[in-house]
Amino acid sequence: MAMVNGAALIGVDWGSTSLRAWLIAADGTVLAERTAEQGASTLSGHAAFTAAFDEVTGAWHAAHPRLPVIACGMVGSTHGWRDVPYAPCPAGAAALAAGLQRPQDGPHIVPGVLFDGAGLPPDVMRGEETQIVGALHLHETLRAASCIVLPGTHSKWTQVRDEQIVRFATHMTGELYAVLRQHSVLGRLMPKDAGPDPDAFVQGVDAARDHGDLGLPHQLFAARSLGVTHKLPHAALADYLSGLLIGHELHAGLQWRAAAGLNAKPLALVGATKLCARYQLALQRFGIPTDLVLDNTAPAGLLALARQAGLLQKEDHD
Repeated sequence: MAMVNGAALIGVDWGSTSLRAWLIAADGTVLAERTAEQGASTLSGHAAFTAAFDEVTGAWHAAHPRLPVIACGMVGSTHGWRDVPYAPCPAGAAALAAGLQRPQDGPHIVPGVLFDGAGLPPDVMRGEETQIVGALHLHETLRAASCIVLPGTHSKWTQVRDEQIVRFATHMTGELYAVLRQHSVLGRLMPKDAGPDPDAFVQGVDAARDHGDLGLPHQLFAARSLGVTHKLPHAALADYLSGLLIGHELHAGLQWRAAAGLNAKPLALVGATKLCARYQLALQRFGIPTDLVLDNTAPAGLLALARQAGLLQKEDHD
């Protein structure tokens, strides 16, 4: 089949609260993009997922009725369209492609990844594995051995070896920030319309770096006490809290990186541009350079997995 206008694939990153869909060419070029607030956690039942899927991608299906569709993220969770089993570590593109499942009239869904070993509690990811596959596809320097950090609601620190996810550790930094700001005494002094304050952010990072051994539960209260004693303006407290939490994540994450033998290997940040910039600044305060900062690698990852699974070739020969 000849791909009209170069379209080869419809890819979807379907998270808990929203979804992003792309019309992707065979060379990885994103030809069109659509977003919606119909996240997996807001939907229930096959009919609801089908309706949301059709609303976002229906026009593309009409124009390209035989294009394959592949999706990653929470759409494959227990609360998603179909509960797709995790692929155990080590997991690379081949294992993820082999684990694809497809609900009736729906997309091929990428499995998440499970790390369950080293005497630690199990850890899981859904969606980040596809971003990692995309990063590896785009940057050869990351494939042999690297540390890929994906900042977000649940940040992931990932060890890659021979193009496979070997192990990873999750930090609930983003969610903890939201909970503390919205539902704790700390948030009462923080104006909702406060603008960014880079100096306060750095102050929080430095507090975690220099005095993290005092413990996060103790240091958190400074996000209130600095305000009530007027040592920080109330408008600066949210960024101080953000820096403190990210600093504690880096303190633990960098120890994890060293224990994995990755200190001399490339360190990459993958995620939203503004959030990655915060992490890059925080890493600088710890004296750690960042080798790569990548924005949105999900389309590249979805294309690589579709190609690995033979979906593109099947379409080409129909």
